[in-house]
Amino acid sequence: MNTRVVVTGMGAITPIGNDVESFWQALKDKTLGIAPITYFDTEDFKCKLAAEVKGFDPKEYMDAKTARRMEPFSQFAVAAAKQALEDAGIDMEKEDPFRVGVSVGSGIGSLQAMERSEKKLLEKGPSRVEPLLVPLMICNMAAGNVAIQFGLKGKCINVVTACATGTHSIGEAFRSIQHGEADVMVAGGTEASITPIGIAGFTSLTALNTTDDPKRASIPFDKDRNGFVMGEGAGVVVLESLEHARARGAKILAEVVGYGATCDAYHITSPAEDGSGAAKAMEFAMKDAGITPEQIDYVNAHGTSTHHNDLFETKAIHLALGDQAEKVKINSTKSMIGHLLGAAGGVEFITCVKSIENGYVHATLGLEEPGEGCDLDYTQGDGVEMDVNYAISNSLGFGGHNASLIVKKFTE
Repeated sequence: MNTRVVVTGMGAITPIGNDVESFWQALKDKTLGIAPITYFDTEDFKCKLAAEVKGFDPKEYMDAKTARRMEPFSQFAVAAAKQALEDAGIDMEKEDPFRVGVSVGSGIGSLQAMERSEKKLLEKGPSRVEPLLVPLMICNMAAGNVAIQFGLKGKCINVVTACATGTHSIGEAFRSIQHGEADVMVAGGTEASITPIGIAGFTSLTALNTTDDPKRASIPFDKDRNGFVMGEGAGVVVLESLEHARARGAKILAEVVGYGATCDAYHITSPAEDGSGAAKAMEFAMKDAGITPEQIDYVNAHGTSTHHNDLFETKAIHLALGDQAEKVKINSTKSMIGHLLGAAGGVEFITCVKSIENGYVHATLGLEEPGEGCDLDYTQGDGVEMDVNYAISNSLGFGGHNASLIVKKFTE
């Protein structure tokens, strides 16, 4: 019998709120976090919109010197982890630090540090490249910085699977606790890639929507969808064994019961056209949880607002859930916050937990008329009050990476 794993704390930095409660309220209020890019001049860029984090001050979470030694993706991760640890009530003085681990991933790391240093290299020569370029840039430093800041000496890993990073990171943390490698894992994803090279690269790939209208930019499952919107932020949760949570009298928010991961082995950017890879990840997660499709109430879809993703993910849900596919509520959090890449799965997992806690599934904003083949219930119009006992969170990443997590309402 595997160890039961529960969620006891959550933290979020997002384009519509810099803590879990304000983020959740903004989702319920259908707040759109997409606006013209302010970080750089977009005059020469086809894509001019993004979902930027607003009003974030790293000094609320760490001292100024520490903040200067972290790029935004690491700052976001540390801030969200601090919120999650405080929410969970973890007191590291009472913990064995070698039994508290970290699984926080970033898909890209710091493009900002790369851009700054490339400019210095070309203009002033190699000797002027900043000494901290490498530790600022590499994507495992989000996990490393979280561990350093809070004294977490257990297993510390950085899963990198592009847009599936956050979901895989939580899934691998779940497995680590199940198999006795840790009592507590701080897990999730972080990203901050709204930079000239980031926007230019995804635009050249024709992955981004280039509309000037924020309301029609991230419209998952809509007939007019035409690419995703770059977002940024972090979603981090505290997972622990049920035994450990009970022993310290923790409040339990939800239980993680299933994790499935597969690869399409098909194409570097497109999901498999029949949805089989993503479907199998959901099937594996349900098998892991010991449940049937009929028990699933809600699917937080990857739902990127690209033509291929939304169509093929719909096919995957049909394949995995059978007749239940037409009965579940589905939504896309990306309709309000854009695509947080490596952080998406972390933030969307938090959305699932809040949906279970509050008995509410938020609307897919901007969905006016579903596109051809998008024939399921995507929570169009307004959010819905309903009991959510089991929720699936899906993430699909470039490279064919698929990950699904199942979270359930906690019962003794």
